[in-house]
Amino acid sequence: MAATSPASSRAKPEPHAIIVGAGLSGLVAAAELVDAGKRVVIVDQEPEASLGGQAHWSFGGLFLVDSPEQRRLGVKDSLELARQDWDGTAGFDRDEDEWGRRWAEAYLDFAAGEKRAWLHEKGVRFFPIVGWAERGGYNAIGHGNSVPRFHIVWGTGPGVLAPFIAKVKAGEAAGLVELRHRHRVDELIVEDGAVVGVQGTLLAPDDAARGEASNRDGVGEFELRAPAVVVASGGIGGNHELVRQFWPKRMGTPPTSMLSGVPAHVDGRMLPITERAGARLVNGDRMWHYTEGITNWDPIWPMHGIRILPGPSSLWFDATGKRLPVPLFPGFDTLGTLEHIAATGHDHSWFVLTQKIIEKEFALSGSEQNPDLTGKDVKLLAQRLGSGAPAPVEAFKQQGVDFVVADTLAELFDGMRAISPDVELDTANIEREIVARDREVDNEFSKDLQLTAVRGARKYRGDKLIRVATPHKVLDPKAGPLIAVKLHILTRKSLGGIQTDLHSRALGADGTPVRGLYAVGEAAGFGGGGVHGYRALEGTFLGGCLFTGRTAGRAIARG
Repeated sequence: MAATSPASSRAKPEPHAIIVGAGLSGLVAAAELVDAGKRVVIVDQEPEASLGGQAHWSFGGLFLVDSPEQRRLGVKDSLELARQDWDGTAGFDRDEDEWGRRWAEAYLDFAAGEKRAWLHEKGVRFFPIVGWAERGGYNAIGHGNSVPRFHIVWGTGPGVLAPFIAKVKAGEAAGLVELRHRHRVDELIVEDGAVVGVQGTLLAPDDAARGEASNRDGVGEFELRAPAVVVASGGIGGNHELVRQFWPKRMGTPPTSMLSGVPAHVDGRMLPITERAGARLVNGDRMWHYTEGITNWDPIWPMHGIRILPGPSSLWFDATGKRLPVPLFPGFDTLGTLEHIAATGHDHSWFVLTQKIIEKEFALSGSEQNPDLTGKDVKLLAQRLGSGAPAPVEAFKQQGVDFVVADTLAELFDGMRAISPDVELDTANIEREIVARDREVDNEFSKDLQLTAVRGARKYRGDKLIRVATPHKVLDPKAGPLIAVKLHILTRKSLGGIQTDLHSRALGADGTPVRGLYAVGEAAGFGGGGVHGYRALEGTFLGGCLFTGRTAGRAIARG
């Protein structure tokens, strides 16, 4: 080889494991190995500033079952109900789903069992109001969460990462961990059918801030060996070419235009590298992208989009002005909505709402968009209960290119046409839908199922307190001004990946483990190459990284 990393001196003892990727799942695996007194090398193509990967940018939501937070809010949950919801959501129907099913059972036991206590012992705490994401809207055995299960970590994504980064840093100080940034793995070393190490390119130093694109200039090569290699490299959401390549036929034509909900380094490049080493990739056509993306007015990475986490009251129209069908209301069925929008032949849709709704119901996904929760700032958090939209939401309303604010419908429609001049908008239909919907508000009962859903949501204490606006007429001047938001498809998660057994060992085409090779987190489809099946229940992505990383670390430590 032309050059070797100075850090790869043969004088150092061989590590027990090499972890490819310094995101949440890799850090959790490393933390478990440190606890067991094992030596670990973590390699990552990004600079040190991006330690923690995309988990840093997350809202920090975790799926828990029958938690104290739920019980305090009067929510009755159980493992049986959670299993019913998971099965109805996943829709497992392939031979490749065998390990995904097993991982789902194990993960549900974890989420209903020791998950919260394990995190609590590490100092993780939760916001007391549990969110209700992916509400479904079908029958009891269909898609969706029957009850609120989205537990927001106090500190959001950085709060989830903190104990594991601390453990890895302590391991580094103790000589158990080596963090090697700017090390891009190009191949896994295979000898006698076993993975025994990695080799790749040393990338030039880069002072890019967290999340910013870094250079790919090679300045040398490296090789590292260990009896175990853990692939923790994430998914494909930052690589739109791959997203379109694997776009499922069941969801129509891939969007021409998309925003990125993850940094560019979430590129999927380790998946074919791992496949060449003998691992089996499954369910590549299963993915999780959002339909409520808005263009970030202050972007960090290319095509940076932010997801609106909506309450249920905004009226949702497609690009031409047709109201989305039941039960495609905000926050109910992410992929059902994505499939419907793709079928329209357009890449965007619209929310139409009021100031009263945006103040109560709009939250933005991402640690940087929630400074109160991320910074653990109680005084700032209290402002959510007051009048006015949260400051980050207000900033988007005032500066975001996708927002239209107006006092009258005519002005609102003019603004909508101005930011989407290429699609003819049936404003007469939008007005007809709004006026008809407003008539339904006069009674406490209604044939409009969205209004029924809103009223049902307000029976949950958490939603009534901070998440769902009192039903009101959209055209009531007291609730104004009127607001329209142009929504884009936002890439986010891969639901398929490297197939693994319940020890996080990568499996080959014949179903047997590839010796020395493990996979965790999104690279493993959050477990088994697809623990979620076709759809997810939210709060299960970070949780899947935690669970698979913990499983791999403990399995390697046991030898």
